[in-house]
Amino acid sequence: MAKVLVVGNGGREHAIAKALLASLQVETVYCAPGNPGMLLDGIQTVAIDEMAFAALVAFARKNAVKLTVIGPEVPLAAGIVDYFQTAGLAVFGPNEAAAKLESSKVFAKQFMARHQIPTAGYRLFHDLTSAIAYSREQVTPQVIKVDGLAAGKGVTVAMSHDDAETALVKAFETTETVLIEDYVAGFEFSQMVLVGGDKYVLLPTAQDHKRLLDDDLGPNTGGMGAYSPVPQVTPAILAQTVATIIEPTIAGLKADGLSFEGVIYVGGILTPQGPQVIEYNLRLGDPEAQILLPQCRSDFYQLICDLLQHRQPVVQWQTTDTYLGVVLAAPGYPGTTQAGVPVPTVAGADYASVAGKPGALVSAGGRLMMVTAHAHDLATAQKAVYEKLGQLEVGPLIYRHDIGAKGLAEK
Repeated sequence: MAKVLVVGNGGREHAIAKALLASLQVETVYCAPGNPGMLLDGIQTVAIDEMAFAALVAFARKNAVKLTVIGPEVPLAAGIVDYFQTAGLAVFGPNEAAAKLESSKVFAKQFMARHQIPTAGYRLFHDLTSAIAYSREQVTPQVIKVDGLAAGKGVTVAMSHDDAETALVKAFETTETVLIEDYVAGFEFSQMVLVGGDKYVLLPTAQDHKRLLDDDLGPNTGGMGAYSPVPQVTPAILAQTVATIIEPTIAGLKADGLSFEGVIYVGGILTPQGPQVIEYNLRLGDPEAQILLPQCRSDFYQLICDLLQHRQPVVQWQTTDTYLGVVLAAPGYPGTTQAGVPVPTVAGADYASVAGKPGALVSAGGRLMMVTAHAHDLATAQKAVYEKLGQLEVGPLIYRHDIGAKGLAEK
């Protein structure tokens, strides 16, 4: 029986740990640092920070951990996988060089240009004055992107030139490199792929909801809810996405000497010309992981072990139901959040930035938990989740009331 370590502390890591613990080959799943909501599912939390690479390696060695799975993007960008590999330990995630596909928007755009992968046009700027001058000459909306990692909040869709200027001023306060990208209208979707060299497994398609408020109003967040599968992404569109984006990405990584074992997350958009890449992530999405991993009907631990050995896994996903989840966040999110607000203890929920203990959980960050349900169709799954939420004492916690509405409304 195997012991497994998951690195991270959010809802995504809670979902990964649950999927691994469901394997008959796994006896213990540790999560470092984890959160107390994970204790509800028999996950053992370990008080080691996700950036404490040496301490994590020492823990993995001491506890005979057979596999480590890295959840969040920050340790990936900082080279945690390289650190584990140098120590001779099995680890699932991209190395530092490949993780630049997420950690640098410029690197990703140049990669896509080099390998003819469809994406929006852009210009690169290193000073505020020339960026504003260019922006004023272009039509709106415009997309302003910070080059580095920004926890899902580094992108602004500016609807006016004044909005664009405000976004550019703010962007140059945190980075020396900013992209102004052509705005592309269309239906957004998330397509995640588990990869091992040139072998890969498609996860079901999902749709995230980035804006804080109903009807896609308010500021960008790390994600306020998700559903899967997405009715608008037909088998034909998925096949086109695989042919024009996913397989060229995997081949491009190999050609550039960046092949790895981990996740490629395509943030995609359906345009009249076909699917395009909005951005890459090199880890499972949060909140998408929480409604994707429960759809796996195969041994998730074996799946990852196969990909680490560059073997093609045999995987089954459920095909009858829609899964939908709604995130509850602390007052003030995505800005300065209120700590110590009571958070409901719900069996089956995925927890993130909480403190305390099961039965007495409190807020300790932004996104706190995700409540999910599944049903034969999207409308019924949506109804089931909101009925669950209606029965909870949520107090001042924030959540959206329209997760899944786009899947019901758009054809």
